[in-house]
Amino acid sequence: MKKCPYCKVNVGSDPGKCPLCQSRLTGESETPYFPHLDTLKKRSLFYKLQLFIVWVLLIVALGLDFLMGLRLPGYPDLHWSLLFSMWLIIAEFGIMRRFKPGTGSAGKVTSIVLITLIGLLVTASYLNFFELALDLIVPIVLTAMIVADFVLAFVDRHGNTMVYLLTGLALGVLPSLARFFAGQTLPLAWVISLLVSVTLLVAVIIFKGRSVSAEFRRRFDV
Repeated sequence: MKKCPYCKVNVGSDPGKCPLCQSRLTGESETPYFPHLDTLKKRSLFYKLQLFIVWVLLIVALGLDFLMGLRLPGYPDLHWSLLFSMWLIIAEFGIMRRFKPGTGSAGKVTSIVLITLIGLLVTASYLNFFELALDLIVPIVLTAMIVADFVLAFVDRHGNTMVYLLTGLALGVLPSLARFFAGQTLPLAWVISLLVSVTLLVAVIIFKGRSVSAEFRRRFDV
């Protein structure tokens, strides 16, 4: 057993320093109480390296834009580095970090898509294709996500069917209604997204109704 020469306490396992004063321990090491988590160390190193690369790209982009005056062709007054920095942050904290363990498939898919769409709309407003993004790209992406949630609801084996059901409903119906009340008309892509959402909602209820009912009782203790 190791011993701290200053605190005069014995320390089990095989630590290198005293947990009280951080001085180097003396004596023989014992068998570790807990296994070494090499996988977590490698994953931590990967995220640190990834974060370092993101910061390097961000600093270089800001330097080229603000210090050297490099501009995008056709956009002489646009500070493109701000948009580039936004997408770096989205990629690092909004997308890559979603793949950490502990998040369900529905949560991963939904958060990634929503964060990406917000970044797309911000970019579109600066590059002058906001209406195209809002009335065509956004509903197409939402429709694809609704279909993905529908598929995941059928292959799920962990009792999360209701999560996929509510996700598809919320992202298919609510944005379509918001778009309708905002413009008083609903573009074709939004109509298709709404119809697909309602159709797949009915399909899930018909084919997975018992699973949804059992999950509802389990989650709400009914």
